Amino acid sequence: MPTIEVRGQPIEIDVRSELEQFEWERATWTEEKLIAASPFRYDRKPSFFVRLQPYGQYPAGVWSDSGAYDEEWRSGNFVKLLSFLRSETYEETEEYLLMTYGRSSGDDLKLQLNLRLPRRFEPLPESLIEPAISPYLTSRGISEQAQRLAGVGRSRHKGFVAIPWRTARGELANVMYRAVRGKLFFYEKGGWPIRELVWGIDLIYRERAKLAVLCEAPIDALTWWSAGVPAIAVGGVNFSDKQADIIKMSPIETLVLGADNDKAGAKLNEAVKRKMRGYVRLMKVDYGDKKDANECGVDVLRDKAELFTPVFDNLFDWNVKKFTNTINGS
Repeated sequence: MPTIEVRGQPIEIDVRSELEQFEWERATWTEEKLIAASPFRYDRKPSFFVRLQPYGQYPAGVWSDSGAYDEEWRSGNFVKLLSFLRSETYEETEEYLLMTYGRSSGDDLKLQLNLRLPRRFEPLPESLIEPAISPYLTSRGISEQAQRLAGVGRSRHKGFVAIPWRTARGELANVMYRAVRGKLFFYEKGGWPIRELVWGIDLIYRERAKLAVLCEAPIDALTWWSAGVPAIAVGGVNFSDKQADIIKMSPIETLVLGADNDKAGAKLNEAVKRKMRGYVRLMKVDYGDKKDANECGVDVLRDKAELFTPVFDNLFDWNVKKFTNTINGS
């Protein structure tokens, strides 16, 4: 396996195996590299490659996107790419690689995790986000009321909308920067690990919602909020024990499985069922032939919410129709 330096420590990483865990459009695999459509944008022809083996002065894992919209994402190292694919922070990906591959060469095979001592994460400064309605999110069908509720806004990164991730107490724990063009996103450096957060949990406490749809991405959750239904997001297709504990301690009594309508989403739904069974009432939403909640659109989600209305009306104090009127300004 090729050697890649992570936090100053050279470790052998199976680059190809890591990349094969994800779906690649129009992919061509060779011994030396992967050529495919860019994962960061909507790419009609392959204009992206990743080195699977060292090449001259370049280590394995380096990549290049010739059609990049942002110079910062025209090329980079393996950790940067993998953190995007795994939907987590750069630091989380470093820890994953060190935990998975951090063994020294030699007979003793001693683990060299080189992990940083656990540190106490402090809330990020609110100045990272300037609250504002995003034309991009509006174009994705997300209402202005839902955007205000979530506190989205402008960021110091040109061409990116800032979506805050908060703790249950409302502290700013991380910020997701979502490109308004293409599919690119990344997180604030030094923010809390995404595996220790649930997007929208602060809104659940604020609204005292007893039912919520669990999604992968905040944009899908925001689409549900726009339809008048509370929703949360876990930031990807992994569901950590910490995220499960956060939901268990919340007001949520009914959890609707609403991950993306693909194999990875089905795997996430199963993981949530396994960890949450016995703690909440579980339901599931069917997106039909659509990929996810945002692709369904607000009107379709409102129709699907009718299936949840009896749960609100008969079992809980919270009423979805009342909230729908509130968030839509009626």
